[in-house]
Amino acid sequence: MLPIVQAPEPVLLQTAKPVAKVDISIKKLIDEMTETLVHATDPEGVGLAAPQVGKSLQLFIVKEDPETKRLVFINPKIKSVLDDPEKEVLTKKGKKKDGVKLEGCLSLNNIWGVVRRHDEIVISYLDENGTGREDKFSGFLATIIQHEVDHLNGILFTRRVLEQGNQLYKSVKDKKGETVFEEIEI
Repeated sequence: MLPIVQAPEPVLLQTAKPVAKVDISIKKLIDEMTETLVHATDPEGVGLAAPQVGKSLQLFIVKEDPETKRLVFINPKIKSVLDDPEKEVLTKKGKKKDGVKLEGCLSLNNIWGVVRRHDEIVISYLDENGTGREDKFSGFLATIIQHEVDHLNGILFTRRVLEQGNQLYKSVKDKKGETVFEEIEI
């Protein structure tokens, strides 16, 4: 299992380098990243980018939930996006939260926020066998992919939260041991 690096580790803030060749070392890294992601439980991880394990490579994996198959994205490029104009986001300015979940990150323990992401994306990438693909993703899977693509570009989700004028939260345990979210003063 690989250690997950924490912000402000410099590798998290840099644009990752393209993967030159999908070889045995890349496949080994993918397997190690999968093991790391599967064992991330507090919070539970759904995606992991190579920079989060200290590797400056354009590579990430996604596992939406324990029952879904791992997806691998190498040298990804978002080709097109589609938004739902009716979807509103919770902001400091009082807009309504409508179907938007708090986003977190394994490299920013206990920090959460609402990020407006595209509802549907088309992305080109190489899969774990080095085969070129172009696929459409929507919903939660599209959100995860956009979060991970941001990692490859040196962008943490907190930057997106602040750019959009939204609130950051810190998760803490209350007296009953349940997770509650407290606003972070900025």
